[in-house]
Amino acid sequence: MTNDRVIHVVGGGLAGSEAAWQAAEAGFPVVVHEMRPTVTTDAHKTAGLAELVCSNSFRSDDDAANAVGLLHWEMRQAGSLVMSAADRHKLPAGGALAVDREGFSAEITARLEAHPLIAIDRREIEGLPPDDWESVIIATGPLTSPALAAAIRDLTGEAGLAFFDAIAPIVYRDSIDFSVAWYQSRYDKTGPGGGAADYINCPMDRDRYYAFIDALTGAEATDFKDWEVSTPYFDGCLPIEVMAERGPETLRHGPMKPRGLTNEHKPQEKAYAVVQLRQDNALGTLYNMVGFQTKLKYGEQLRILRTIPGLEKAEFARLGGLHRNTFLNSPRLLDGRLRLKAHPRLRFAGQMTGVEGYVESAAIGLLAGRMAAADMNGAFYTAPPPTTAHGALINHITGGHIETTDAGSGSFQPMNLNFGLFPPVEVPKGPDGKRPRGKAKQVARKLAYTDRAKADFTAWLRAPAAIAAE
Repeated sequence: MTNDRVIHVVGGGLAGSEAAWQAAEAGFPVVVHEMRPTVTTDAHKTAGLAELVCSNSFRSDDDAANAVGLLHWEMRQAGSLVMSAADRHKLPAGGALAVDREGFSAEITARLEAHPLIAIDRREIEGLPPDDWESVIIATGPLTSPALAAAIRDLTGEAGLAFFDAIAPIVYRDSIDFSVAWYQSRYDKTGPGGGAADYINCPMDRDRYYAFIDALTGAEATDFKDWEVSTPYFDGCLPIEVMAERGPETLRHGPMKPRGLTNEHKPQEKAYAVVQLRQDNALGTLYNMVGFQTKLKYGEQLRILRTIPGLEKAEFARLGGLHRNTFLNSPRLLDGRLRLKAHPRLRFAGQMTGVEGYVESAAIGLLAGRMAAADMNGAFYTAPPPTTAHGALINHITGGHIETTDAGSGSFQPMNLNFGLFPPVEVPKGPDGKRPRGKAKQVARKLAYTDRAKADFTAWLRAPAAIAAE
């Protein structure tokens, strides 16, 4: 049974394509508004929907030990168009899911064009969508047209939409060596979000500090993409390697200043410099390296950051980066159904909501399409539980991030899916009644995450259309 009320999807990338498919499969007419090829971008090369502009990899397909592989599994269970096309056009890539980008985009374009409830409009939406569009999903991604981006910024305020993404590395808390690191806020100051020990501190003596500076200034950085070249650095988010090039003492008087801190392991020794990490999610599983945004290549980051005392065995949920982007301050602006709180007819999906990666963007599109259909039916959409990959993503972008207000602190930033976004899970005991240790413990923990998620996601899908009466 179909309905004559239309859902408008602005943007024909991965998120928009998936959102349109899910809404149409729920029985609602959908119009996908994609400005290409009428209006081109600096990155896209074709007029195809769901064009992959960078890598052709959807990353790990291991649904037993990898969070992204788990997301693949959940999307397949939910009838994802993106995953169906990816599976049909996959290429040899070891444990990763890589696709033939041309075949992948062509299949998605053909299937959307052939769907009886989907129309494709190849015109640019200049400014906000018309007021008489009852339900709108905006999924225009990091290359949102200037006119639409300006309209969204006017609607949300100057702090609502970011155009420059300075990313600091994020560390799993349980990989930090607390025989070296300690908890303390500078001068034991109590902040609005916690107590006097809100930061994890990693100390450096003089020799380690200067070796660290030498490593930074000699490391290889990534190049800006063509559309990023003209984007200037902001003084408030300079890469650490750029700060180091301004003089060897710059970092020690900036993000690595030791003032107001006392090493609880060696209280008589004054640290020459200190690296601070700040809690990044409500679960307390992830910690952000304060002021450590960087353009260094990933291999260089791993090599250099693991020379920091306390981080020698650090595992990273995300490495640093610096690039032009367009994303919302979602925790402040969006409700749990991805709607703009001040204008609930507008729903957002994909990378604009604060997720990174092809699959994560498509997954949020999947949820947005289903949510829009539920709204049209006058029903309340029950989101997947946070123990699932989809639930962990939406929880992160709408409620799992910690807003900080102290000087120099960061704000909400995009992130790939990782197990640090899931509620902690207890590692099960082995046949001998004991819990595994070392590498075996890590393997068992990942399997516990994925087993729990699969059970919970399956139960969620089996609920009546995953929708509860409002």
